[in-house]
Amino acid sequence: MWEMELQEALAAASLAAGTIMEIYARPFEVTIKSDDSPVTIADQAADEIISNYLRSTFPNHAFLTEESNDDLTRLNNDYVWIIDPIDGTKDFIAKNGEFTINIALSYKHEIVVGVVMLPALNEVYFASKSHGSYKQTPQGVKRIHVNDKIDDLTVLFSRFHVNEKERALVEKHRDKIKHTATFGSCLKACRIASGLAEITYRCSGGTKEWDTAASQIIVEEAGGLFVTPSGARLTYNRSDVYNRDGYIIVNRRENILL
Repeated sequence: MWEMELQEALAAASLAAGTIMEIYARPFEVTIKSDDSPVTIADQAADEIISNYLRSTFPNHAFLTEESNDDLTRLNNDYVWIIDPIDGTKDFIAKNGEFTINIALSYKHEIVVGVVMLPALNEVYFASKSHGSYKQTPQGVKRIHVNDKIDDLTVLFSRFHVNEKERALVEKHRDKIKHTATFGSCLKACRIASGLAEITYRCSGGTKEWDTAASQIIVEEAGGLFVTPSGARLTYNRSDVYNRDGYIIVNRRENILL
């Protein structure tokens, strides 16, 4: 049902990736926004490219993006594109390759299409509702799925945003959690969806809808869970865009370890 929307989201991400990588390859200035987060001309240029491309194809859809003003008119629209032109701007600045382009479509508060592109690593993860999750590399496209592990677990920490509560949860459950690793942006979610890890925590309220929308459907369509600490699924196109309760991503419900 969502094939056209998925293909257009992939096309928009590819279009933005070219500009992003041109800027990535040269020196660029970094500006600090009012919320103390960094932004570059790559964020702003990619936001414009993606939004303009999708608006030309879906003129009746609304938009919620990190780099654009939110006037809340989107709340009256069933269809909302939720865009983070560069998720992991700190990773982009550090030039570690672990930044992503996140594009998702919300229909009646549920994500139905998600694209996560890692232009520096030549990887794309994508999913649409009821049609599974996939990973594309230069070698081709393959369907991905979470693994079934319930012990000897690996937890993924954020490269720049890990906090002591998250570390404490890992120590509390050392009987099951045996390994940790660090990755940037929503690459953590994509690795869990691919069966390469089992858990990641976000025990703070700092993320927003555009940080989680695309990766949530990729995790869910791969068989995993992307929930608040109470076990509720995140919904989208809310008046308050903050994920104030945080979230946990797991391969199996038994691994919601709190």
